[in-house]
Amino acid sequence: MVDTTMPTGQARSSVIPMIIIGVLFFIFGFVTWLNGALIPFLQIICDLSETEAFLVTFFFYGAYFVMALPMSFVLDRTGYRNGMALGLGIMAVGALIFIPAALAASFPIFLAALFMLGAGLTILQTASNPYIVMMGPKESAATRISIMGLINKGAGVVVPIVFAAVIFSDMGDTSPAALEALSAAEKQALSEKLIMPYLYMAGALVALIGLVKFSNLPHIDPEEEVTEGADGKTSILNFPQVILGAVALFGYVGVEVIAGDSIGSFGKALGVSHFATLTSYTMVCMTIGYIIGVTCIPRFISQRQALLGSAIAGTICILGVTLSSTESTLVADVLIGWTGVPVVPNAVMFVALMGLAHALVWPALWPLALEGLGKFTAQGSALLIMGILGGGVLSLTFGALAESLGAMQPAYWIGLPCYLYILFYALKGHKMRSW
Repeated sequence: MVDTTMPTGQARSSVIPMIIIGVLFFIFGFVTWLNGALIPFLQIICDLSETEAFLVTFFFYGAYFVMALPMSFVLDRTGYRNGMALGLGIMAVGALIFIPAALAASFPIFLAALFMLGAGLTILQTASNPYIVMMGPKESAATRISIMGLINKGAGVVVPIVFAAVIFSDMGDTSPAALEALSAAEKQALSEKLIMPYLYMAGALVALIGLVKFSNLPHIDPEEEVTEGADGKTSILNFPQVILGAVALFGYVGVEVIAGDSIGSFGKALGVSHFATLTSYTMVCMTIGYIIGVTCIPRFISQRQALLGSAIAGTICILGVTLSSTESTLVADVLIGWTGVPVVPNAVMFVALMGLAHALVWPALWPLALEGLGKFTAQGSALLIMGILGGGVLSLTFGALAESLGAMQPAYWIGLPCYLYILFYALKGHKMRSW
């Protein structure tokens, strides 16, 4: 590689690299949080059950688990910058597969396209997250990741609104009952509306390959990091903070995806008329959480304290979702009623508030888990990325629970052990340097 080496831990100008990585994080958010709007949409055009609908997240996030370790070895060969370009190319192929999927209204082809998108995102995430961690002092790594999270979740706010506007623009009645009453021909026409958005997405991804490939992104060498206490360690499995961190990310991504991708279906089941845009509620809450991270870490709170607070707040939200009313809108009236934004039942509002509760888990956990890994950083990053499988497994389990229980509200109890484990990691797990 011909990149100029940029030693870690030293002061350096990182504005341009941050902007470029920020664009990539916007793409992460755009592609990822489109699933929240896509799930109820595919339920309509493919006549899916709750469990089948959450196969969307299972295939998408399953790609992270299957591809993470192979992609870490690819990064060792290509370097971070070329790896990012490769990931964008794989994603462009996935976006193009949506065209035959939409023409055939075929759920299996949709799943293949989603897996390909997830595979491309895997290499992007494996490269970009440690890149952000190592771009400056480790004490402020959570702040840098929070900035990326703001961009990521900002995309998540925009996507459901844009998706609903594009797909349902010429439909008069978009209530759940009216959409379920569509004829086969009308469903086919609705499916074909996906073609142009994903065609534009493929074009944008190809353009970004040029931005990354020919940019000034500097090379960062993780082996330059001083690795205290790593003497005699010959495998990534010798670092408990990474293994335990991957489990924590498994639980975190699970509840994050459930909060973002189920809220539309939950609102639809409760008869909320604007169910297609409800993912934006969760994303706005997450954005607020990231703003707190940017402004408060490490000035007022440490990365460990942010993780601890997230776990406690998430636990409170799970209690709120499962035990509060599905008819009263009191919580939403108090929190957002004054803004003019349409209110939602209390239980739905607590699902959105889960986004605020766990927003800082990802930015706080990464630097804690990668600390001191040195030459094992790429493998450690891959293990953490494998934890993203939680988004697929737990959301699918959530869908199966909701279907078996005949209601979505009690299925949210699945989030409680996830937040409790994150609490353990914040208190003890991240400190462990030996088994």
